[in-house]
Amino acid sequence: MSDIKFVINHSKGFRLRRGLNWFSLGLMYATYYMCRYNFKFATPHLRDEYGFDETAVADLIGIWALAYGTGQLINGLISDRIGGKRCMLFGAIGTIVINMIFGFSPWVSTFSTFALLSLLNGYLQSFGAPGMVKINAAWFHRTERGTFSGIFGGMIQLGQMAINWLGPYMLTSGIVIFGIVMAKQGEWRYLFRIPPLFTAAAAIFMFFAVKQSPDEAGFPGEIEDEVDNTEGVTVSLWQSMKTILTHPLIWFYAVAYACTGGVRHSLDNISILYFEDQLGFDMKSNIPQIAVWTLLLMPLVAFLGSLGAGFISDKFFTGKRAPVAMVLYFGEALVILLAAVILTKGWVGPTTAGIWVGCGILVCIALTVNSTHSLVGAAAPMDIGGKKMAGFAAGVIDSFQYYGAAISLFITGRVLSATQEESGYFYWYIIMAAWGVLGGISMFFLMLKQRRMRAAGQVVVG
Repeated sequence: MSDIKFVINHSKGFRLRRGLNWFSLGLMYATYYMCRYNFKFATPHLRDEYGFDETAVADLIGIWALAYGTGQLINGLISDRIGGKRCMLFGAIGTIVINMIFGFSPWVSTFSTFALLSLLNGYLQSFGAPGMVKINAAWFHRTERGTFSGIFGGMIQLGQMAINWLGPYMLTSGIVIFGIVMAKQGEWRYLFRIPPLFTAAAAIFMFFAVKQSPDEAGFPGEIEDEVDNTEGVTVSLWQSMKTILTHPLIWFYAVAYACTGGVRHSLDNISILYFEDQLGFDMKSNIPQIAVWTLLLMPLVAFLGSLGAGFISDKFFTGKRAPVAMVLYFGEALVILLAAVILTKGWVGPTTAGIWVGCGILVCIALTVNSTHSLVGAAAPMDIGGKKMAGFAAGVIDSFQYYGAAISLFITGRVLSATQEESGYFYWYIIMAAWGVLGGISMFFLMLKQRRMRAAGQVVVG
């Protein structure tokens, strides 16, 4: 009951200032998403213009994921030393530059150049998540973090919704403002020229609006940190590394988050090719409205699932993440396996009914996989690391999301290239379902570990 009373007693001024803080952070990270998920809309053009097959396209996204995951480890540690705000700003500047190179450079035309830029963009974008999680850890109590991680999940999903609308609009209609052509119809390079402008505006706003802790904003003692409640939000690199890497729960969450990434990033990035190959859409210059609405619904239901999972873990499981996450992972696997069965029945294809079924499957998978996104990747690291070490905790756990994504994409690209003509996207579903089962198993073993820790009288978080 003390936790609930503590939350209710936040002062009005603190709530307003915290709202400004997390709004500006969420807006900043949403524009990171715009400079990340723009790439998927270019993939049909890369196949046609440069002859990249499914393996090459998946490898490019996998290279990005490997760089992002490794960057999470490095930059999560750095954020604990220099603060989350500096990390987020540095990452924003970097991704703006790389996207502009994608959009304007005439030398970006070979697999090696695309791979190099994807690697750099992945690393630079990896400054964002640890910085954001670290700042939020100082502003939210443990029993608030699941719910507010869900809210943040919704805010950053707005970035994916924005590019999921803007990308098809630019490719189908172009953009003309006061007679000035801002984007030409069907020209994929504008996908990398327009989104960085939003990132630049959000970075300027965040620079002035964000404070790294309530103390900096004039609200000392408003949030009690269960891990380390002493003054300040930074620690030495060695202390952060030693504490987090030896934490008894960190690796269970990391393995589970690899499973989230194995499904989430495969779903988000392969869906454009799925639309073309399985449903018969033109995703280059005449994108159907049902595809646009599906791409908008996917992040919307992702937000609802993420918010619901966080709320349930806070209010019904007193901040425990593992039981909720375990049910979600196994439920996700069942949904995807059902989708695979539906595909084998011939109910997914370029017919009116087949298109509706195929699009509905993507929305259902998006709901289940993203319900664990903020729960495991944002709330759990804050619980483990507190305000001083949440950056590296997030870096370790989140890095595995992208290692899982890279493995999943490398496998999926090769399997699709070898089997698509005979089996369509059946094996895509099977690969994703396997990740869901593994995630549920990981959370089950984490719960057993927590039980042993409680029996030994140890402090258990998450």
